[in-house]
Amino acid sequence: MAPGIPSRQLFIGGEWVVPVRGERIPVICPTTELQIGDIPAATTEDVDIAVKAAREAFARNKGQDWSRASGKHRAKYLRAIAAKVLERKEELARFESLDCGKPIDEANWDMDDVSGCFEYYADLAEKLDERQYSPIELPMEQFKSSILREALGVVALITPWNYPLLMATWKVAAALAAGCTAILKPSEMASVTCLELGAIAKEVGLPPGVLNIITGLGTAAGAPLSSHQGVDKVAFTGSTNTGKSIMTAAAQNIKPVTLELGGKSPIIIFDDADVDSAVEWAMFGAFWTNGQICSATSRLLLQEGIASEFLRKLATWASSIKISDPLEKDCRLGPLVSDSQYKKVMNYIKVAQEEGANLVCGGKRPANMEKGYFVEATVLSDVKPSMQIWREEVFGPVLTVTTFKTEEEAIELANDTEYGLGGAVISKDDERCKRVSELLQAGIVWINCSQPCFSQAPWGGNKRSGFGRELGEWGLENYLSVKQITRYISDDKWGWYPVPSKL
Repeated sequence: MAPGIPSRQLFIGGEWVVPVRGERIPVICPTTELQIGDIPAATTEDVDIAVKAAREAFARNKGQDWSRASGKHRAKYLRAIAAKVLERKEELARFESLDCGKPIDEANWDMDDVSGCFEYYADLAEKLDERQYSPIELPMEQFKSSILREALGVVALITPWNYPLLMATWKVAAALAAGCTAILKPSEMASVTCLELGAIAKEVGLPPGVLNIITGLGTAAGAPLSSHQGVDKVAFTGSTNTGKSIMTAAAQNIKPVTLELGGKSPIIIFDDADVDSAVEWAMFGAFWTNGQICSATSRLLLQEGIASEFLRKLATWASSIKISDPLEKDCRLGPLVSDSQYKKVMNYIKVAQEEGANLVCGGKRPANMEKGYFVEATVLSDVKPSMQIWREEVFGPVLTVTTFKTEEEAIELANDTEYGLGGAVISKDDERCKRVSELLQAGIVWINCSQPCFSQAPWGGNKRSGFGRELGEWGLENYLSVKQITRYISDDKWGWYPVPSKL
C-alpha cells in the first residue's frame, strides 16, 4: 500500500489557516494500523475565527453577498465543485479508503454520489429563484400575500466518519444552495476528504468564508461550534448521545437543529420471498460499508417456513465475502475504522454468545489478517429481543436473526425498538409489502431491497433516530426561513376606527 495523505490546515475564509494552538491529530490507517499523516486540531479560538468568516460572507457589504445572490449565481459554484470531484474521483476514493477502511469500489461509488448531489442542489438553487414571492390565496380581496424564502444564516454542519465526504455533501450542498454560509466539522476519525473539499472550493473560486472547514476533536471543536451564539442552525449526523448534547447546547440560544442519529433497523423476510435474492439483500443491508452504517438492517426477522434454508445459504454466502485491503478491487469487507471500534464490535459478539445467541458464521478476525481492524461477516441466530445485540447499535458487520410466525408478530418485533431510521420488507405479495411498510415506525422503508439512497428522496428517522429530513427538496428547506409578506391593495380606507371630527 502506498501510504500518505495531503497535509492540510484548517480552511477558513478561503485560506489555509494554522490552528491557533498549533496542534494536530494523527491519522491512523485502519488497514495497516500505521500513521499515514495528520490533520489540524481546531479549538474554541479557531471556531470563533471560522464563525466570524462565515458571518462576514453571509452578509458582505462589498459586492453581492452570498445570502442575497441569485440561486443561479450560487448554482455555478456547486456545479464547478461537482465537476472537480469527478475529475479527482479516483484520488478522493483512495484517500477515503486509506482514512476509514472503505472498500475502494464503494468509495468510487460514493464520489459519484457526491458529484451528483452537488449537481442536484445546483438545480434546486436555480428553481429557488422561481419560487420566491409565490402567492397565497386569501379569503379577503383587499390583501395580497406572498412567501419569501430566505437563507437561515450561518450553519454548523457536524458529520460522521462512515461516509466522510458524502455525508458532508448532503449538508454542504443543500446549505450553500439555500444561500447559507457554513462551517463544516467532520469527524476526527475521517476528515481527509472533507479537507480536500476545501481545496476544491478554493480552486473553483468559491467566495471566501462561504464554506469553512475545521477539523478536531468533538469536545474541543464540535461542542463550541454547536453552542456558538454566531451560529444560526446546527445539522448533525452521528450518535444518539452526541445528538442529545447538541440539542442541549442549541437550546441555550434557541436555534434549530436537524439530527440524523443511530439506528437498529429491521428487515422482515416472508416465506414467499425468493430466497437467493433475499439472502443477498440481507447481506447488503448489514455488511455494506463494513457494517458501519446507521441505517443498517441488522435485525433480520425470518418467517419460520424458510428459516432453515435461508440460514444455510446465508452462512455459506457470508463466509465467502472477500475480506482484504480495501484498495484491492472487488474487496467487499474492509477494516473497521479504529481499534476502539474493533474492540467494541468484538465485545458485542462475545456478550451475545454469553446471552445464548448462536454463532452461525464469522465472529472473529480473519485468519490471514494479522494487522488491521478486520472482523469477519458475522451472523448470529436464536437472538432474543431482550438481548443487548438486538437492541443496541453495533456499527459493524454483524447480522442478528430471529424468527416469526405471523405478519402481526413480525410488525410487533420490528417496531419494538427505541430507534426509527429505516426498515425493509421482502415478499412477493405486493399488498402485504404495502401494508407492512405503512405500519413500520421508520423514516425510510425499502421494499424487496435494502439501503438504496438517492439525492432526490428524503432521508431521516423517527424516535431516537432523530428528526428532520435531508436530501430532496426537504434537505433544502432545512436551511430556509419562510417569510410572509402581506400587502393592503385596496384604494379604500380600512375604516376600522371612526374618523374623529377634528382630525
